[in-house]
Amino acid sequence: MKLLVTGGCGFIGSALVRRLVRERGHEVVNIDKLTYAASPAALETVAADPRYRLIQADICDRARVADAFAQCQPDAVVHLAAESHVDRSIDAPGAFVTTNVVGTCTMLDAALTYWRSLPVERQEAFRFIHVSTDEVYGSLGPEGRFTERSRYDPNSPYAASKAAADHFARAWHRTFGLPVIVTNCSNNYGPYQFPEKLIPLTIIKALAAEPLPVYGIGDNVRDWMHVEDHAEAILAALTQGRVGDSYNFGGGNEQRNIDVVRAICTLVDVEFPDPELGSREKLITFVADRPGHDARYAIDNSKSEAELGWSPRRSFTDGLAHTVRWYLDRRDWWEPILKDRYSGTRLGLGDPAGVSHGA
Repeated sequence: MKLLVTGGCGFIGSALVRRLVRERGHEVVNIDKLTYAASPAALETVAADPRYRLIQADICDRARVADAFAQCQPDAVVHLAAESHVDRSIDAPGAFVTTNVVGTCTMLDAALTYWRSLPVERQEAFRFIHVSTDEVYGSLGPEGRFTERSRYDPNSPYAASKAAADHFARAWHRTFGLPVIVTNCSNNYGPYQFPEKLIPLTIIKALAAEPLPVYGIGDNVRDWMHVEDHAEAILAALTQGRVGDSYNFGGGNEQRNIDVVRAICTLVDVEFPDPELGSREKLITFVADRPGHDARYAIDNSKSEAELGWSPRRSFTDGLAHTVRWYLDRRDWWEPILKDRYSGTRLGLGDPAGVSHGA
């Protein structure tokens, strides 16, 4: 297949592109703006492969997007490009509306024009996979899990922007017939995740023996899924999903934030002991909670398991241990980021002047 992937230099996008090119042998054209969170280094294993090509462009640029379609002539689009950090959305929501909403509409419009130009047999085979988040559903109580029929109830600007994008994707299918599939995933973790997110930030700060900030009392629950499991899920939706439908992907690993941080402390203590400090749990520092912080997310995978034959394969215990080891070994990847693009300071306090966007 020939695939057009947006945001392929991002955390999830790069995992998908590596799999598409190296394991599946597909041709991939990657549209990426290369914002602060992008990492071309995450694609170093495929960068020289003739089946891979990067186009540096903004998905809001209709002419550049149309040109990418013309060059690639894709059999499918996997749309991942997005601003994704909740804390940044609190400080600068406009950027999230621009990329996540306007950018998605631009991609849908360009895809529709391209799709209409295809012969009938290629139209029938074409797919537009819109990759989204479980945060569009809002906050769960202590019981239950999100299903594909859960009501949308976003609480952060990030979640609202992704919810809007989901609705536009479905509207392009229902109004214009574009063969769209929407996927909603739980929290991802793994190698190459930008250090502003909880797991990599905690690993790096624990290694440096710096305070480990935990919002509130740390009892917010997330359903953690390894990024490689998510890449497999997206491929399952691409090859087996029903047009016009949606699929939820979760890791089946509900964890309180405080328990995740403690587990990281233990792993770093084992891998990189500090006799003078002792246990890194001493570094845990509770800080003011995030505004509008959702209490709990959890995904019901029943539909994806039944219709796509997909289920997560990696346990959180093994996946987290591998992730900690990766960050300890790959200072060459994250140290330049901390130096040039993100200092590790807290975001999401509602102070636009205090935001360092890094690009």
